[in-house]
Amino acid sequence: METDPRALARAREWHGPHSSTAAEWPVDALIAAKGNTTVSVVLPARDEERTVGDIVTVIRRELVERAPLVDEIVVVDSDSTDATAERARAAGARVVAQNEVLPHLPRMTGKGEALWKGLAASHGDLVVYVDADLLDFGAHFVSGLVGPLLVDPGTQFVKATYERPFTGEDGVPRRGAGGRVTELVARPLLNMFWPELAGFGQPLGGEYAARRDVLARVPFVTEYGVEFGLLVDLLQRVGLDAMAQVDLGRRTHGHQSMSALARMAGQIMHTAWSRLERQGRVVSSESPARTLLQFGLDGRAGLVDVAVAERPPLASLVPEEDLEEDVV
Repeated sequence: METDPRALARAREWHGPHSSTAAEWPVDALIAAKGNTTVSVVLPARDEERTVGDIVTVIRRELVERAPLVDEIVVVDSDSTDATAERARAAGARVVAQNEVLPHLPRMTGKGEALWKGLAASHGDLVVYVDADLLDFGAHFVSGLVGPLLVDPGTQFVKATYERPFTGEDGVPRRGAGGRVTELVARPLLNMFWPELAGFGQPLGGEYAARRDVLARVPFVTEYGVEFGLLVDLLQRVGLDAMAQVDLGRRTHGHQSMSALARMAGQIMHTAWSRLERQGRVVSSESPARTLLQFGLDGRAGLVDVAVAERPPLASLVPEEDLEEDVV
């Protein structure tokens, strides 16, 4: 299967007109463009007591109290064992327990599950997702993402891009060294099979925004393949010209271990495979193995499950007008 050079040319053609910076979307101009449009910010959070309160505080102070851009802040507590819920609530967020949203459904786990439940629990016309472990969060992370959606009715989805440093054990940040799974797994897969999406700088980044009705019509992978799956599915549903990206500057967060990154990589590969099958681009006599054999520093081996589950489009299960009554 050869990559169509026209697809890569299409990505380059898309990049300029559909890429901007957060500075191009000043809050005052967005307030003027907002009208009756409502905006929800959703933070999936599991054991993020160190950072979630600060993020919520910034959003509330800058984009609720000083400038009425954001209408609600929802933190989805994903079975935290620390004070995540208490810190978020004290900072002014509405906190919902992941398993108490649409409780009649079978329980699932993972980041994508928290995002899907956050979509169900929120009410805004525009939904902004922000990871809860950011260390250098600014209000422009939200305003920059909603800017294209408020100003251009043809824009349906906006992804963040940024510079991601990596801080090693020596404590020295190294520019551009973050995003290891992005560079080693996600970007090669996109270039091979969905080269139109090659222009997205951070395809796995956790900060993005979209119109509610669009998000409600695509499935959500429940584990760490969720961002990859959303990009591919939205490309098919709304087309590349309805997608945009905004440079937010620099993003710093905690780093995961190599073994955790390997599990994430496996989940992303499973997500990509499922999309290739769904699009009729591969035919397999059997499904890929769902386990990953990992070795610890002591040489011991252990199997971990890297399969991904999937929530169907929310609109297929819950009519929009019934969501609020069915949340808890």
